[in-house]
Amino acid sequence: MNTRSAWTAPVEGFHKSRRRLPHWQQAGSLYFVTFRTAGLRLSDVARDIVLSACLNSHGRTIDLHAVVVMPDHVHLILQPLIVAKGTSGSAPDAPVYDLGRIAHSIKSFSAHEINRRLGRKGKVWQSERWDRIVRDEKEYREKLEYMLNNPVKNGLVADPYAYPWSAFPEPPLPGGAAVSAA
Repeated sequence: MNTRSAWTAPVEGFHKSRRRLPHWQQAGSLYFVTFRTAGLRLSDVARDIVLSACLNSHGRTIDLHAVVVMPDHVHLILQPLIVAKGTSGSAPDAPVYDLGRIAHSIKSFSAHEINRRLGRKGKVWQSERWDRIVRDEKEYREKLEYMLNNPVKNGLVADPYAYPWSAFPEPPLPGGAAVSAA
């Protein structure tokens, strides 16, 4: 007799992991991802480095829909790309790049570059990230609006499209114009 419920049955392309927070990855899903600094306030140069690291991942391991680099945290909306046959880096039981490895790559590269360029040593990022599968268009729009308005809400700019550490490679909302990093 099979005692597995629908909640514990394996799903093709689905992976669950846990550190302090639970992380679910389903092939083909969009994610809203946030990671925070380890108490560091990112300078303009540091935010340039982080934004560049995020944009560099676009088309390689992720389809980047939006990124906003704040002084103490980063928000992204992304979709992991399908891993080409013979390429390492896929999520267990899934044909897409692993979300944990994607976040680690962005954080690791940017931390090393920030420390090198600013002549400092030490931790830049908290080890954990927060991620959520974006379930529908309504939630997608809510997350984009939240990201667009985060710099305004924090008093960094009056016009969300004037914030230099945000990028929306695709139009942020249907009918809108794409915003690029300044």
